[in-house]
Amino acid sequence: MKTKKIPLRQCLGCGEMKPKRELIRVVKSAEGDVSIDLRGKKSGRGAYICHSIECLEAARKARKFEKAFSMKIEDEIYDAMLAELKGD
Repeated sequence: MKTKKIPLRQCLGCGEMKPKRELIRVVKSAEGDVSIDLRGKKSGRGAYICHSIECLEAARKARKFEKAFSMKIEDEIYDAMLAELKGD
């Protein structure tokens, strides 16, 4: 019997490799909009982060999302992501 391969992704905050299902996907659409994709189904460039506020703050401080998406990310977007994380 074959074992199913579990896809791993790296958290931008802590840098740990974790199963894709345990992480939150942040997606940049073709129009340039950045948002949290809780289902992982939106089309666009994706980056992953843990379910912790500390990882979001670390990624924000090191500008990891800006590097991953090759664009400037406004503070309002970070604030919206932080509010969604606190709502979980």
